[in-house]
Amino acid sequence: MRRVYLDHAATTPLHPAVVEAMLPYLRERFGNASSVHAWGREAREAVEAAREQVARLIGAQPDEITFTSGATESDNLAILGVAREQREARGRDHVITSAIEHHAVLHACEALQHEGFTVTVLPVDRYGLVDPDDVRRAITPRTALVTIMYANNEVGTIEPVAEIGRLCREAGVLFHTDAVQAAGHIPCRVDELHCDLLSLTAHKMYGPKGTGALYVRRGVRLRPLQYGGGHEFGRRPGTENVAGIVGLGKAAELAAAEMAAEAERQRALRDRFIAQVFERISDVRLNGHPVKRLPNNINLSFAGVEGESLLLNLDLAGIACSTGSACSSGTTEPSHVLQALGVPYEVIRCSLRFTLGRDTTADDLDYTLETLVEVVGRLRALSPLTASA
Repeated sequence: MRRVYLDHAATTPLHPAVVEAMLPYLRERFGNASSVHAWGREAREAVEAAREQVARLIGAQPDEITFTSGATESDNLAILGVAREQREARGRDHVITSAIEHHAVLHACEALQHEGFTVTVLPVDRYGLVDPDDVRRAITPRTALVTIMYANNEVGTIEPVAEIGRLCREAGVLFHTDAVQAAGHIPCRVDELHCDLLSLTAHKMYGPKGTGALYVRRGVRLRPLQYGGGHEFGRRPGTENVAGIVGLGKAAELAAAEMAAEAERQRALRDRFIAQVFERISDVRLNGHPVKRLPNNINLSFAGVEGESLLLNLDLAGIACSTGSACSSGTTEPSHVLQALGVPYEVIRCSLRFTLGRDTTADDLDYTLETLVEVVGRLRALSPLTASA
């Protein structure tokens, strides 16, 4: 059976060059990067080389990169660490975020509420865009941090983070952006985004799972979430995952080299697929911004068809996609992102996300289209749903 993987927003396969870069540090170069002997020095050199590679991808300095276990830890360290430090040092106890953030951000903000912080959750428009003027109006003298994602993981909408970062800088408020879906796929330069903190992870850009990074601009203070040794500039104690960090560094290096051409290729495939779906299937809705979206993201609602049933039938045909965020799979709650966009519940339940990758071909999408036409037609004939997109 043919297999087509269209769930790259959930995770990506390891790039062959990333595997090759990691293997020595899983075998003979196994030293602890904090040890002073030759094995340790060898590991430390690899960690610092990877730090430089990640820094180059986002236009940062190496000492501004802290390695973590992934995006969730990076988001939590940024939000909880900065908010707690700001309250203690400056008496600031207010955080601003948006309704469509990843749960790693939203739940971190909820945790702060339990600690007595005030959290403002900004709305988005029907495309999923945050209005920078809403951010400006929400900032008060007590605002410790603004955290707005660079690009949404479900609908692919790219936020006006540079404008938001600029106004935060003018107001003297720290700005964090969750760039997990953006880093390695679209330009992500910290100076251009005017951000003070930025989260990214390896497994969204053909690196290993379990390794991420947090950019912390020089001079920004935050409190660690864990306590132990002085690893990672005292921000994140624990023995470094050397092989994973090497993999992240190599993935960042490859992304920097391939990003422009690959984004253009995926954008063309994306737009062709969307046009063909609308031509071949009736009552379809595109969720997210039609233009300001990640080059690989396609989020569609098919009226009259349960998204879960559609996903399972596509899976039986060898096609992998998603009904939303992979981190929320298995839940019965409707997508909080689509709810925030004002999508009716009966349409939300009919939604699927297809996300392309570096190995996706036009033939893959042609096969997916033909399968989709057949499955949607068959399920609509059987479905009791009367939703209209």
